[in-house]
Amino acid sequence: MDRDRFWGLVEDARASVDDTVADPDGVADGLIKVLGAARTEEIVAFGVELARLQVESYRWDLWAAAYLVNSGATEDGFDSFRGWLVAQGREVWEAALAEPDSLADVVDEDRPEGFEGFDGEGVLHVGSHAYKNVTGDAATYWKAVDAEAPDTPDVPAGAEIDFDDADDLETHLPRLAALYLP
Repeated sequence: MDRDRFWGLVEDARASVDDTVADPDGVADGLIKVLGAARTEEIVAFGVELARLQVESYRWDLWAAAYLVNSGATEDGFDSFRGWLVAQGREVWEAALAEPDSLADVVDEDRPEGFEGFDGEGVLHVGSHAYKNVTGDAATYWKAVDAEAPDTPDVPAGAEIDFDDADDLETHLPRLAALYLP
């Protein structure tokens, strides 16, 4: 699956959600429906492309952005943040990869009561859910994706950022730091 097709499917799913920033799970549900009408090979290809995007976005600067907006980010939390970022669509994704500080234009620093973070874990699993809905078997999906997907590097790309150093965060992400650092 080429990147244009991938993002076209994401946009189809986003069209059914009023607020993708607050409702990435709605985008995930839409993707499961969209992919449910696809051939199994296309569902796997979607998963492979999603894995490629995850690898490309495994970067210190983007992880630092996730750390700021979510008041912390474990490795799993960073994965889920990137799922949320996919749910925001291609324009936001590409802007964030070009300049993670651009997320200051997307996120809201006023977190509502009960806010659990910018988390799109559901987006990371849409392929397996769609595949299981079509075939009854998610294990085959994961085997097929793993056979084609690139491996995540051991270390994020780019210059390491110390998440516990406010000055380092302010240097790399001044707009997000202004919103989220005390």
